[in-house]
Amino acid sequence: MPGSIAAPRLASLVGGFDRSPAYAGLADELRLLIGDGRVNADLRLPSERDLSVALGVSRTTVTRAYALLVDSGFAAARQGSGTYTRFPGGRRQALDRTLTPYAGDEDVVDLSCAAPSACSGLAAAFAEAAQDLPLYLGGHGYFPTGLPCLQAAIAATYADRGLPTEPEQILVVPGALSALMIVAQALVGPRDPVLVESPGYPNAQAALARAGARHVGVPMDVDGWDLDAIGRMVKEVRPRLAYLIPDFQNPTGNLMSNAQREQYAALLRRGGTVAVVDESHAQLRLDGRPMPHPFAAYAPETTITLGSASKSLWGGLRVGWVRCPAEVVERLVAARVALDLGSPVYEQLVTARLLERREEHWTATRARLRTQRDALAAAVSEQLPEWRFRLPRGGLSLWCELPARGRRGVAVALAAEAERRGVVVSPGPVFGVDGGFDSFLRVPYTRPEGDLRDAVDRLAEAWVAVASGPTRRDAGRARVMVA
Repeated sequence: MPGSIAAPRLASLVGGFDRSPAYAGLADELRLLIGDGRVNADLRLPSERDLSVALGVSRTTVTRAYALLVDSGFAAARQGSGTYTRFPGGRRQALDRTLTPYAGDEDVVDLSCAAPSACSGLAAAFAEAAQDLPLYLGGHGYFPTGLPCLQAAIAATYADRGLPTEPEQILVVPGALSALMIVAQALVGPRDPVLVESPGYPNAQAALARAGARHVGVPMDVDGWDLDAIGRMVKEVRPRLAYLIPDFQNPTGNLMSNAQREQYAALLRRGGTVAVVDESHAQLRLDGRPMPHPFAAYAPETTITLGSASKSLWGGLRVGWVRCPAEVVERLVAARVALDLGSPVYEQLVTARLLERREEHWTATRARLRTQRDALAAAVSEQLPEWRFRLPRGGLSLWCELPARGRRGVAVALAAEAERRGVVVSPGPVFGVDGGFDSFLRVPYTRPEGDLRDAVDRLAEAWVAVASGPTRRDAGRARVMVA
């Protein structure tokens, strides 16, 4: 049964829309809200009278805005029932065939990708950046280290966190994964040992392997990092690099404390190991408490930090960066130009604009993710009380432990059964360096609340089928993971 959205709630989301003319500005804002998931599809919009009162505009303004919404395919008018939101071309219009090759119904809920929809204000930032673009059109357009304005904006974010950074220490790249590839190309030789967390980010593991690295798995559990074990590994293996995610680790959601960062940094420094720290989730704290200091604050000369706009602003920007000691930048640039010659100028300009008002955008994104996290946690607790998870202080997903009851492959079987019911999730073995984690499932809260509740309903049905019968051996489709 389709839901509805109340006029006061929609008015608060619309905010200060452009009123020149008001009906066009209102329609534009509604399209953005529907497109980025802040207003779900298949919701009944408030009556024209109610919304006009809530917004303090004429009823004619709302009528014309709704008409534009219908004309553009973002709404449908139903005789005698009202106006309902929709996605032009259906829900799958926004899905990639490689990431979600699902042949079932159109209502697939893809929870394999732990990346949120765009931050508020993104479309406006694109329009503003278009005004800056002509300044660059007279040149060749290549910026192997990044646009100076974006380097300065990124450096300022580190200074805000108590880590003084010069723009010359920043290398702008197409995402944190590209950053890791560049670092690996520059610093890793064939069969060099590299510490990687297990469970951890699969694409990072693959990137390091392609560079010739030999993985040395660092066990992760719900309690975080075993620094005694890490110390022994560093002493015995003498790894070249250690790749770690201290801020809401993917997939566990663990957050490393200041004391742990200081101890970990000291262990790596004594072993001559370079820390490669992925901070893609660093801006995603959801409980309001202050974040620990950046890892690089404890080992500034031996830490390379990777950052990204993907999780805090939008993945479609494809903008990431490396922060490193100034003397390392030249080596990274030499490796980088063998892979690509720079990130797109327009997207760099957009990101610089967004970072000018970063706290505003990050605050809105955090509020949205907090609501979605709580909705997912409540639904899992209600529908699947046997599943265990810790509510993360931030990040993008729940790391759920299933009651496997001694059965092997239960997470893979559940993921396959869930896919048959239109929900795509990633089972634990995907995140292990050498497999394992058979009884874990990662469930991101990056979709709107309605999608999450729908997904949990289907997961509960799939769980009943898996828990009550023999484990099916088909493992579902092989998938490309990006986040």
